[in-house]
Amino acid sequence: MTATTAKETLGFQAETKQLLHLMVHSLYSNKEIFLRELISNASDAADKLRFVALANPELYEGETELKVWVNFDQAAGTLTIRDNGIGMTRDEAIKNLGTIARSGTAEFIKTLTGDKAKDSKLIGQFGVGFYSAFIVADRVVVRTRKAGVPADQGVRWTSNGEGSYDIEVITKTQHGTEVELHLKEEEKDILNDWHLRHIISKYSDHITLPVVMHKIKTIDKDEENSSADAQATEEETVNRATALWTLPKQEISDEQYQELYKHISHDFENPLTWSHNKVEGKLEYASLLYIPARAPFDMWSSGKPKGLKLYVQRVFIMDDSDQFLPNYLRFVRGIIDSNDLPLNISREILQSNKVVDSMRNAVVKRVLTMLEDLAKDQPEKYKTFWQQFGQVLKEGPAEDFANREQIAKLLCFASTHLDTASQEVTLENYISRMPEGQDKIYYVAAETFNAAKNSPHLEIFRKKGIEVLLLSDRVDEWLMSHMTEFAGKKFQSVAKGGLELGALDDKAEVAEQEQLTSELQPLLDRIKQILAEQIKEVRITRRLTNSPACIVAGEHDMTPQMERLMRAAGQAVPHNKPILELNPEHMMVQKLKTEIDETRFADWVKILFDQAVLAEGGQLEDPAVFVQRLNKLLLELSN
Repeated sequence: MTATTAKETLGFQAETKQLLHLMVHSLYSNKEIFLRELISNASDAADKLRFVALANPELYEGETELKVWVNFDQAAGTLTIRDNGIGMTRDEAIKNLGTIARSGTAEFIKTLTGDKAKDSKLIGQFGVGFYSAFIVADRVVVRTRKAGVPADQGVRWTSNGEGSYDIEVITKTQHGTEVELHLKEEEKDILNDWHLRHIISKYSDHITLPVVMHKIKTIDKDEENSSADAQATEEETVNRATALWTLPKQEISDEQYQELYKHISHDFENPLTWSHNKVEGKLEYASLLYIPARAPFDMWSSGKPKGLKLYVQRVFIMDDSDQFLPNYLRFVRGIIDSNDLPLNISREILQSNKVVDSMRNAVVKRVLTMLEDLAKDQPEKYKTFWQQFGQVLKEGPAEDFANREQIAKLLCFASTHLDTASQEVTLENYISRMPEGQDKIYYVAAETFNAAKNSPHLEIFRKKGIEVLLLSDRVDEWLMSHMTEFAGKKFQSVAKGGLELGALDDKAEVAEQEQLTSELQPLLDRIKQILAEQIKEVRITRRLTNSPACIVAGEHDMTPQMERLMRAAGQAVPHNKPILELNPEHMMVQKLKTEIDETRFADWVKILFDQAVLAEGGQLEDPAVFVQRLNKLLLELSN
């Protein structure tokens, strides 16, 4: 026999006091954000009134200039944020203030349809911003009256944030809402004119609604024989109330763009370039992106903040929103403003979704296009950019597969064409100079530019007039490990694998090498026996024209330079034995063929190998033994 029970649907239970405590102490990382939230609510209230007043202008009650007032009283320990927006009825106050996570804005938007819904650009979708007031206040008093209702139907809502509230009907002559915060003793230092203005400028500078504070004005003794200076007050708009990025481009001067850049970046120099873009359609947002002229000193610091300033309808949300930019574009500064972003309830964290991804892709494309235009139209400025941020951009091909080709076009390198450390050669430049029959882009990587420039691996390439890229930035080996080809041309390290010049190969030289290998095989075997613990193979080379020997990495092995970089980064990298290549025409190699003394032969071989390691830029396992061995042979030769 089985027992059956009736199915029930029950609501989740919540301890209101604990929920409020969680919201106050966990949602927001910065205490001062409470003021942003309350001003944003006031801005919403003004936008709602403007919207509904389109059909009923009487709701303005003769007060068409909508504002937000911020006042404080140090003696009473209070801070007041007041607006003349739409206001609330008693029922609305209960629903919106007495119900956590119920948003009046969200409810308002639900009632809209068609173009009205599209045109209502309102923030505050979560209904928790108001409760941020309890971060700094132990008592909150709200006085409000709905526009259009009688003055005697005002409402006073009071709570200490402990899980209950009081509500009563009052007389309020002006429509709108007034939020009075009774600050905690330890938070009263915020009651400072300069401090409040700073917070408003930081977080609410660009909302269209004026944020007003009293300006303290000192006036001299008047004609009425006043014995002391008198204090008079007048209203002053604290925020700019104009979002530059929302204006048409033709209305904005270069000076204004530059001023805004300095404001948001705290840079004293003008930017190299900028891009102001408005996107309309399925996704609507505005972006203003800047390329700085100088790299910050902490650009390579892992903890350095990076990203764009994020706004939602001109209201500042976060300073360094890195969701819109990959790490290799961390030098970009700017602003992005959208109404379509999925913020978390604290409005401090973006939730990853298709909207964010779409905007990120668009922003990345815009930045890369800016750099392309800069390189094409203002090469001197692009040269400056590359000097400052080139190494950062080189991280791009490894991070951004989708835009790898576009990034590759922007990369610059030093090469044997100029033989200077200046990185001015693009891959397109390189390909344009390739002789007929060359099908690869050749490069050599070393610890320093001079080491790359003087690498013995370049000897045959210089002889044949083949250009080679000279890579010496620490990121270069990492870059080349993620770039296999460009414009159909494969990349080839001159220090890896066998030397294959394709159509540029001299068949006679190839045949001669094969013959020499056969003739010198006993010598090669003899050398291999001595260096068995250090090398993978010994072979005759065609790379060298002046040097006696060089070391080469296997086709599928890490280069010694890459190994060193990985170990420096703390990676456990297995050692790959290199290949030793000998120049049979060099006198030192010739001497080996005739050396009978096994001890001296071994010393010569080890010196040749150590020299090859040093020429490649490597470090000897035992430099002291190398010096002793070299001195010994020098003394023998001098006798």
